[in-house]
Amino acid sequence: MKRSEINRSIREALDFLAEHRFPLPKWATWTPPMWNRHGEECREIRDNALGWDVTDFGKGNFSREGLTLFTIRNGNPARDRKTYCEKIMFVREGQVTPIHFHWHKMEDIINRGGGDLCMKLWKADQKERMTETPCTFQVDGITTTLRAGEILRLRPGQSITFEPYMYHTFWAEGGDCLAGEVSTVNDDTADNRFHEPLGRYPQIEEDEAAEYLLCNEYSLQK
Repeated sequence: MKRSEINRSIREALDFLAEHRFPLPKWATWTPPMWNRHGEECREIRDNALGWDVTDFGKGNFSREGLTLFTIRNGNPARDRKTYCEKIMFVREGQVTPIHFHWHKMEDIINRGGGDLCMKLWKADQKERMTETPCTFQVDGITTTLRAGEILRLRPGQSITFEPYMYHTFWAEGGDCLAGEVSTVNDDTADNRFHEPLGRYPQIEEDEAAEYLLCNEYSLQK
């Protein structure tokens, strides 16, 4: 994935967030030189992988399969007592997040505005195989059951709760979507099981200078 693509995606996400009046922490727009001026006081941001996350999941077709998100808060069991995480995601119309589940994380996904947030769900068995078992989950606290792989459409304001071992994929229809995530602690280095072998973070071609750091790049700063 090209750095220019990442820079552009973050700029577009910032514009979309501003349009929907969803402000981010002040450090969301810090440049790499600005990060170099901040040290120990920002340890939680660095240690807990807060901030920007732009990925094509190693597939090389970001406009078709990819995601832009920002982790606002997150716990780190080795360092703190925080047991929760919050993210905001810029889901482009027609841009798909590949099928995956989490072994440990339980999460709510909320449509915060824009287009519809569409998803498909499948239950995984203990051998991590996708099953045809009907999927039961909560939509705004209401128990809901759908066939495996049936499309669920969340309108703005609606949310879904699902537990570990629930394969899911999502995309936006009817316009770009602002999607929130509230979950237990998030660990993107060890808690994503993709249905097909994929990378969680992109390999970056540095075709231009980084305008912002990604959440896995703080340690690269001098």
